[in-house]
Parts: sequence; C-alpha cells; structure tokens
Amino acid sequence: MQQAQDFKAECDQLHDLLAPCDDAVFQWETQFKGWTINDVIGHLHMFNVAARYALEDEARFDDFIAPVVADLKQGKPMLASQYVWLNGLEGRALFETWRDECAATAASYGTTDPKQRVKWVGPDMSARSSITARQMETWAHGQEIFDRLGQQRTDQDRIKNIAHLGVSTFGWTFINRKQEVPQPAPHVVLTAPSGAIWEWNEPQADNRVEGPATDFCQVVAQTRNVADTAIKTSGEPATTWMAIAQCFAGKPNDPPAPGQRHVVAP
Repeated sequence: MQQAQDFKAECDQLHDLLAPCDDAVFQWETQFKGWTINDVIGHLHMFNVAARYALEDEARFDDFIAPVVADLKQGKPMLASQYVWLNGLEGRALFETWRDECAATAASYGTTDPKQRVKWVGPDMSARSSITARQMETWAHGQEIFDRLGQQRTDQDRIKNIAHLGVSTFGWTFINRKQEVPQPAPHVVLTAPSGAIWEWNEPQADNRVEGPATDFCQVVAQTRNVADTAIKTSGEPATTWMAIAQCFAGKPNDPPAPGQRHVVAP
C-alpha cells in the first residue's frame, strides 16, 4: 500500500531532522500548546502503536484505548494518559523507540488490503484511511519540531494524501461544529511541491480554494492560520471553510492565531 510507504517516508524525514540532537533538545517547548519535543514524539509513538494494534489485534487495541478514552471523558489532557503509558521513556531512548515503531507500523500496513476495516477512537475506518491519518499526524506534529529547530521543511508530493484528506473532511469541519455544511463543496486547485496541479470538485470561479499544496495542508491540519499562507479563496463557502478547516478527528479545534506558528529564528 503506497500510503504506508508515504507514512514511513514522513517518519524518516522527521528522524533525519532530530537524529543529530541530544537529550536536552527533546526538552524544548514548541509553539503547539507548550508541548515539548518529547511530548510530540511520545504522542506520535503512542498512536502509531495504537494503529498497529487496531490492525493486528482488536482486543489489544481495546485494552490500549480504554484508559485513554476514560481520561478524556474525565477532562484530563491527552498528555496525562501518554505519560502513564510511556512510563518515563523520553529523550533519545523514546526517539529510537518511535523510529522502530514507525518501521513496524509501516510494514504491517504495507501488506494489508487497503479496504480492510480497522477500529479507532471514533468510527471504524479503512486501513488506507488509518495509515493516511498517521502520515498526516506525523507531518502536522512534525511541523512544530521543524519550527522549533528553525528549519524550513521541504515537502514531497506524498503530501497529496494529506491534501486529499483535507478536501474529504470539508463537510466534517462543519458537522463537527454543529453547523450547516455549505453547498456545493469548493473547487480546490493546488500546486504540488513538484509543480504539478492537483484539483478536486467541480470548477467554480466563485467558490474556490487555490495555492501551494503545502500551505493548504498547513491550514487543514491547523499548523498555520490561513492568513499566514499563500492560500487564496473566492466565495463564502471557501473562505469560511479555510478559517476553521480541521482534517483530524476530535472535538472542534480553532486554528492558531495569525502569526502564532512560525519558523523560529536561530
């Protein structure tokens, strides 16, 4: 499954960024909710394991997810469950464990029927959607690490998976906020990192989202405010969507304020 290879490549790019760093760097706070780099890598690792359990052993996944859901229902932050689950694992040791799990998860999904149904926190999903979500989260949470280390990431065309997820969750963005879904869905025209043009939905000059694919992915994954990108919108549905777009599950989240997320100057 190509999406499994794309997930692994996303992990490898993040690994190459952090490979030279010592334990002290993993304690640095990012611009995402004050999470440290340790927190980010721990979160990615924990849910990569969950995704593999969901594919390989449903009972093990159920045992894994039950305390996480219970904590969230009690109003505890996501990190509360994560700290318990990691049991003190951090720094370089966590980093290497995360990388090993990336390879294991990619290998497991790589030989799976893309249409196979797997469990998750919410509704079941296809194996293809599950591993695409892992790529998206690796790319999105990787952004705060690239930002914190003062590095500009160079994306590849594999982010088309993330862009497609962003387009596919147009309706979800509004339904999740208990708002009426505007119709029709906007025409989306994006320029890929390679220069290719990607398009979704029917052409509409008065209801359109266009710009660099990287910027679109940043908006739908909420790593940047649309005002800090080169994304252009035409028409109310497109403009409203880009202001609140959310391609990930969970309760409604607002995007960062303009200027809040950026590459940190050396």
